[in-house]
Amino acid sequence: MFADVSCDPVAAVETLHADLAAWLGSNAGMEVFERFAAVQHEEFSMVTTSGEIIGRAELLAGLRGARNIQPGLKIDISDVHELAREGNLVVVRFMELHRVGGTGSCRQVTAVLIAEGPELRWRTVHETEIST
Repeated sequence: MFADVSCDPVAAVETLHADLAAWLGSNAGMEVFERFAAVQHEEFSMVTTSGEIIGRAELLAGLRGARNIQPGLKIDISDVHELAREGNLVVVRFMELHRVGGTGSCRQVTAVLIAEGPELRWRTVHETEIST
């Protein structure tokens, strides 16, 4: 049985990336960073578009100093598909388009989310850059 049927993986993906875009693309308040950090599982890891594996501490340390590093950044999420759901785990795949001015970069993302009470926390992410 899924931990909380109200957990919505599409909303979790969209909310996280709205906060990420606000943090990287504006002079957002610290609460935006704290919200982003709070949903990263303690054992979070990710494979970046360059193939590097980083953990939660490294991700958050890099992001902490990156407020407004890309002014005007927008992140569009599309094609969200729930690939699997078992116990308290959900696996999703989605497209992520980063836009600043007239340029953009796109990536295909697969993520494992863990339901903890009413929220989903990010356990692992694998990003693959694709041409737009």
